[in-house]
Amino acid sequence: MTPEALAALHACALAPERGWSAAEFADLLDSAHVFALGDARAFALGRAAAGEAELLMLATDPAHRRKGLARACLAAFEAEARARGATMAFLEVAADNTAARALYTAAGWAEHARRSCYYSRNGGPAADALIMARALA
Repeated sequence: MTPEALAALHACALAPERGWSAAEFADLLDSAHVFALGDARAFALGRAAAGEAELLMLATDPAHRRKGLARACLAAFEAEARARGATMAFLEVAADNTAARALYTAAGWAEHARRSCYYSRNGGPAADALIMARALA
């Protein structure tokens, strides 16, 4: 996927919050450690280095939710991270994102830490960020 396609899907998935720009995706993808998996309906963006992996973004077009695409992208991220030598993976998710938290928990991820009031919200109170982790070995 191109940085433009990633940015368009990300903006659609995060509305009304601000999505990342094509330039931000391009900057990330310039790193040999960063990889994107998926298609125009859903994608996972991750990085792996020094035995650890981080899921940077998991996004699904709202018109294609509840079809298993996010679960498939998450599994593909985990497989690619393992292939790149990672034995542990981390991600960050807003505490108020119950759908994402349920997906990650069902896939074997567990809360590792919390950042209070990390995500600002348009017209609402800030949400905590949960750091979740999963062994890949």
